[in-house]
Amino acid sequence: MTTLQDAVAGAATGGGTGRDDSALGRRAEPGGGRQRGGGLPGWLGGVIVTAGVIALWWILAVTALEKGGAVPTPPEVVRSLVTDMDDFWPSIRSTTWIAIKGFLIGNGLAIGLAVLCFGIPVLDRIVLQIGVVSYCLPIIAIGPILTTVFEGSTPQTALAGISVFFTTLVGTLLGLRAADQASLDVIRASGGNRFTQLRLVRLRAALPSTFAALQIAAPAALLGAIIGEYLGADRGLGVAMVATQQNLQVDMTWALAIVASAIAGFGYALVGLIARLLTPWAPRTKVGGGGS
Repeated sequence: MTTLQDAVAGAATGGGTGRDDSALGRRAEPGGGRQRGGGLPGWLGGVIVTAGVIALWWILAVTALEKGGAVPTPPEVVRSLVTDMDDFWPSIRSTTWIAIKGFLIGNGLAIGLAVLCFGIPVLDRIVLQIGVVSYCLPIIAIGPILTTVFEGSTPQTALAGISVFFTTLVGTLLGLRAADQASLDVIRASGGNRFTQLRLVRLRAALPSTFAALQIAAPAALLGAIIGEYLGADRGLGVAMVATQQNLQVDMTWALAIVASAIAGFGYALVGLIARLLTPWAPRTKVGGGGS
């Protein structure tokens, strides 16, 4: 089997094809985080955009949107975060834990069914139909039904899982189908079956697109959990935001929304970091085009 694995690795990396390996080495030189032509680092652009959005928010809050007090200034929101956030930590922990459970369950089912499709090809169409149905289900409509049928945090966990299922299913299926044909031919010529192809080639080929789907799924899981709390729960970020809105605590409502956005962004960044560590060979695409 070692010989077969070596042959597959050689076919996947272009061994014996006459490609200049020095070109691949040049792509991995230090300084890849900086754009070609001596431009600014990619992270600096994000910082500039964020600062611009905050400045625009501040200007609008003290000028055009000042009447009614519906839009607080950034310092007012920060003050609410500092002074009142201790009262909402239980809600933040509850929503985060529900989102994590839905993320794990929904993505686990999606990846498992995608892999099963290649083990049992006749299930391919059925699994895709299940994914499309889950994507088309209106969460606002099925949320009250789940709340009526189940107790505790199960409805919110289910909505978080439904929110991530289709994206990860499609991403994993696309990755499995994008396996290098030369590597598959080597396994087939060596007497390997579909399971051998799946184990040695397809699973590895599916990792980049699967992680890309998981990055999108992280914020989606949090959104599904919060929507579930809006529709019926005893605690959570969704419940807290509704309560602060009804009590006219505008600063706190904005603060909770920013906390939710920060959690979603952290989940997205964390999955991206894990993807970089586990798939260092995968091409990276920067915002605005251009691979890294």
